[in-house]
Amino acid sequence: MTGRPREARPSVAVVGGGLAGLAAAAALAVRGCRVELFEAGKQLGGRAGSFLDPRAGHEVDFCQHIWMDCCTNMADLCVRAGLIDCFDRRERLWFIGPAGTRHIFSAARWLPAPLHLLPAVLRLGFLSLADRLHILRTTARLAAVGGEGGGQTVGQWLRQGGVSSKACQMFWSVVLVSALAETLDRISLDAARKVFVEGLLASPEAYRMRVPRVPLGEIFDRRLGRWLERVGVQLYRGRRVRRVVGTGTRADALVTADGRRLGFDLFIVAVPWHRVASVVAGLGTAVPGLDGLGQMDPCGITAVHLWLDRPIMSLADAVLVGRLGQWVFNGGWRAWPGGGRAQYLQVVISASHDLEVPEPRQLVCRVRSELASIWPQARGANLLAWRVVTHRRAVFSCRPHLDRLRPIQQTPIPNLFLAGDWTATGWPATMEGAVRSGYLAAEAALRHLGVAEAVLAPDVRPSRLARRLFAAG
Repeated sequence: MTGRPREARPSVAVVGGGLAGLAAAAALAVRGCRVELFEAGKQLGGRAGSFLDPRAGHEVDFCQHIWMDCCTNMADLCVRAGLIDCFDRRERLWFIGPAGTRHIFSAARWLPAPLHLLPAVLRLGFLSLADRLHILRTTARLAAVGGEGGGQTVGQWLRQGGVSSKACQMFWSVVLVSALAETLDRISLDAARKVFVEGLLASPEAYRMRVPRVPLGEIFDRRLGRWLERVGVQLYRGRRVRRVVGTGTRADALVTADGRRLGFDLFIVAVPWHRVASVVAGLGTAVPGLDGLGQMDPCGITAVHLWLDRPIMSLADAVLVGRLGQWVFNGGWRAWPGGGRAQYLQVVISASHDLEVPEPRQLVCRVRSELASIWPQARGANLLAWRVVTHRRAVFSCRPHLDRLRPIQQTPIPNLFLAGDWTATGWPATMEGAVRSGYLAAEAALRHLGVAEAVLAPDVRPSRLARRLFAAG
């Protein structure tokens, strides 16, 4: 730290206990601020949370969350808070083709980035050789795209580039829909480039996946919560903030749902984008820069949780090609209440706002049928229990020109800041984007206190060859 805040122990209120608010609280607490965090729900972590399923008798995540090693700020938070051991690292992924064939997707250690994934693409035998070679050429073209991609969607761009419908459906859609929870005809070309260039191509390590080995509630509510309390953050679960109030030029206090008025020096509003306007409505004037939030479209993600009376899947997880879901995660062979055991599986369906299967039971039947087409032993398995969990506002749609709608973390009101994956982070709606926003809000708050210190972790440095090739593009 290059200096301390001018006043001893400035007080900071963080409104919202999702990853953005948690990251902001963590960054400011370790830098000498007195931080109090208010979360309306019963647990911290926001969408990255868990619940106890009464039939299964164990904790279940609302929806599977993963991150990759390109997510440097997520990694920074996990290392600082002692959470990194809560995640397994995947060096290789398994793609399950339409015919049920397995295809390993892993980097070649002997090739520098961005060539390290060339053999992985060539191993995707469910695509023709011509399609696989075209994917490699198209990826190189994508790396050369600059700016906002001319306002195009990636679907338009792929078709203009002669990409086959089969390659779009069985490769580009599988990767991008699972990453961004939106369809190819709505995803901006810039967002697609972010996924491929920074998430897969820039570095040999960037694509490696981190998968939670314990429930998200254990990670972000209990373990991260305990660490935050150790570094001095006061946590208030189940305490909804109705609004932040002030004079129009300064935020003075927050008002909780039970009518309490609490004063602070600084305020960080880290609630979902569709709640921001109501929280800041008490400031006596409209906060400039928030008009675009009403134009942000939500995207849904659905998790289908299944408990089967016999194991059908030995892989830890797999990418599903040409099917309703994009991923299946193996939650293990677990004890079942009343005796016996069950295999717990979770199938994730991104962009579920476009689903044409309205009834949960129909959805479960279709998912079971698709799993049986891959693992025939599933046909004889009894379904002990199931649950469908849908977040209709899981993320925002990464459509073209979206970044023009995203506000920066520093508002025109000097002591009011914003955090959330919906703010201007340069990243789509991911855990990394949320943590980045919290760190950026903390940086802005420190600047207001006269402290010039970088909180944001450095990005993964692209390989020398990647820098040369991308620059040449």
